[in-house]
Amino acid sequence: MKVAVFSDVQAVLPALEAVIEQIEAWRPDMVVMAGDLVNRGPDSGGCLTLFDRMRREQGWLPVNGNHEVWVLGCSAGPAATEGEHEIRRFTDLAWRQVADQADRLRGWPDHLCLHPPGADAWMHVTHGTMAGNRDGIMPNTSDESLVGKLPEGVSLFVSGHTHRTHQRHTQGMDVVNVGSAGSPFDGDVRGSYGRFTWRGGQWHPELVRFDYDRERAARDFETSGFLDEGGPLARLIYLEWQRAELLIAGWRQRWQAAVLRGEVTLEYSVSHYLRDCG
Repeated sequence: MKVAVFSDVQAVLPALEAVIEQIEAWRPDMVVMAGDLVNRGPDSGGCLTLFDRMRREQGWLPVNGNHEVWVLGCSAGPAATEGEHEIRRFTDLAWRQVADQADRLRGWPDHLCLHPPGADAWMHVTHGTMAGNRDGIMPNTSDESLVGKLPEGVSLFVSGHTHRTHQRHTQGMDVVNVGSAGSPFDGDVRGSYGRFTWRGGQWHPELVRFDYDRERAARDFETSGFLDEGGPLARLIYLEWQRAELLIAGWRQRWQAAVLRGEVTLEYSVSHYLRDCG
């Protein structure tokens, strides 16, 4: 049995097209998209359309990520304050891109469990951990901190969210983070996904890196309206994509509370943070 898992496309359509090509060439028995297909990138609508076609025609399976939850949440109504409105402008753009097919996003599960035929070696796929879809596993996450965050009785736990590939063995199971197909944060601009093969009575994980058309993706950032309509944070997200480096967490720690309190504008905070980032 062969299972492919990818995650965190983040609305980068050329990356989704490339990982589909990679996976189809491998010919797995099952494919899981482990969340964050949309948002944080230029083409949420195109990515949702393409993935939904793979779901309907090939039986590919989705799992909720925090960005699917956020996009659908933002559809419920406008932000309460100007600061909140500015912070979520790129997500409001993602909602406009998917609004006409929003039903394709609804009802995705938070977890998927499967096992190979004739064996009780369960594989559990989720976006983050059992603590939630915003709780990710990093290479420097300690084994001790994962106590209570991993499911019981499984052989293999697979996640995404952090945009960093990683694997370890803890609590009697293999734990694998498949990284990000569209916007890695480990300094390697290539996309990533996971291949999992049941062979010889155990799961064999393999993390795969792949190239995709980044020139086309860069044009999409510039021509889709993402940088113009997504607000100041869109510039920071684009720089993250260019560098394959997480930057927004530092902005959030330094500036977000002040923006939400109305002490500074989002434009001011992002401009100063980008200057500090070089």
